[in-house]
Amino acid sequence: MSGQPPVWPEGSLEKSRELHADLSIGDRQWHQLKTRRDRRAAELLSAALARLVNNGPDTEVEQLTAQALSWLRGELKDPGCPHR
Repeated sequence: MSGQPPVWPEGSLEKSRELHADLSIGDRQWHQLKTRRDRRAAELLSAALARLVNNGPDTEVEQLTAQALSWLRGELKDPGCPHR
């Protein structure tokens, strides 16, 4: 809204996006890092943070956070590559 101070400190959105880009696991890294639950959780948490700072839907932030916690707990794992 016009005239009101921003909810987040200046530069927060850019920094959250940069953090998410740094922590994102690309296709070429996935096989190398697929057993690292902490890396997948960090990627998801950074995505949740970026969405939160960007005023994304609460449900999306909650889903990303819940998925990150499931990775940390070992409840989610890489399903592996499909075989033909």
